[in-house]
Amino acid sequence: MSIHRSTPRMIGFFIAAAAALLSLGAHHRAGQIGRASFVPAPLAEPSSPGWAPGQVLVKFKPTVSSLMKAAALVALESQAVARLPHLDVFVVRIGGGATVEETVEAFRRNPDVEYAEPNFMCRISVTPNDTLFKYQYALSNAGQVIGVPGSPQGKPSADIKAPQAWEETKGLASVIIAVIDTGVDLNHFDLKNKLVSSGRDFVNSDLSASDDHGHGTLVAGIAAAETNNDEGVAGVAWNARILPVKVLDASGNGPTDTVAQGIIWATDNGAAVINLSLGADEPSQTLRDAVKYAYDKGVFIAAAAGNTNTAVSYPAAYHPYCFAVAATDYNDQRASWSNFGSDIDVAAPGERILAPYPMALTPPGFIPYAYGQGTSMAAPHVAGLAALLKGLKPWLKVADIQAVIRYSADDVNVSIYPGKDEFVGYGRINLEKALVPIKIGS
Repeated sequence: MSIHRSTPRMIGFFIAAAAALLSLGAHHRAGQIGRASFVPAPLAEPSSPGWAPGQVLVKFKPTVSSLMKAAALVALESQAVARLPHLDVFVVRIGGGATVEETVEAFRRNPDVEYAEPNFMCRISVTPNDTLFKYQYALSNAGQVIGVPGSPQGKPSADIKAPQAWEETKGLASVIIAVIDTGVDLNHFDLKNKLVSSGRDFVNSDLSASDDHGHGTLVAGIAAAETNNDEGVAGVAWNARILPVKVLDASGNGPTDTVAQGIIWATDNGAAVINLSLGADEPSQTLRDAVKYAYDKGVFIAAAAGNTNTAVSYPAAYHPYCFAVAATDYNDQRASWSNFGSDIDVAAPGERILAPYPMALTPPGFIPYAYGQGTSMAAPHVAGLAALLKGLKPWLKVADIQAVIRYSADDVNVSIYPGKDEFVGYGRINLEKALVPIKIGS
């Protein structure tokens, strides 16, 4: 008798859970990733693997009904708290005292599940150091001192040939670079006139992607700071505009689902180029699906390879959807910390790169610029080049732009590793060769 009474209640619970799943359709909820100190500080490398506590990402097979999805959740005492509709991936909060690993394994054993994985944490690849302005050797290197007196001198021509390329094109304002990162300083005098809008903040769920860390502002400035305005620095993509998308918090970290939402939103809101100066050590099918979504929509993605002198991080390793960027220094040498592997496409300067820094985070007595290092600084040089190519030759497909950038690069380590190699790929990018036809193959 008790069985007969409990059965309708359980069916009702399944139906209610199924309705809740359907209601998650178009509404995203940012992961609960907490708050951190407003002032950025050097980050310790998180232990691997690292993921959002108490969460997993689950994608059911297309033929599975809402009732069966709800039953699978109930069986594991879990609850769907968000859905990425373009990918049909659910963010699931686990219950019953189970661990993330146990819950993932349980979902994977369910024949109705296409895949399940932890909600891996992505993180930035660099922390800025000095806050003094000197030279941008990455754009034009005359062998000048790199930074404060006593700093090393650069090697002449160890640069990306930006001034020569700007004679061919300065880009178009219609080309938008989405900086998916910690946000951007919306009021910085070297950036505010280049912003499409205040963007989207997936950390705090609002429409003001301001930067409370500093990393995203550095990245945005490298790619497309206001140029020829008598102050500050020059951006690679002189006339392109910036779409700020905040997916990483004040500590420089964010879960996979938040990053994926940012990629999809940027794609759907006009981005021609996406810069991902972030990465995770573990592969994520959700993140792979998100970058594939952007690639299939014709968006070029420049992704930082990582800074641990190990294998290329994710999503940079997801070919062909992402273009993996390693780092070189002011002598055209591969940076010792730059990740390596067959996934590397090209390299770009990433050592002591000067760029705008949030004014609110700049210490008294300094100007709002900082030096950063890492593949995070290398990637936006490539994003800027891709934006210039998009403006100059809008008919090119993503694969075409990737090919132009690869085959116009300078093989800076040819004496040791001729041709494509695992350290700088096809070489350090060369804007002049990529944008001025007569220079190709010279």
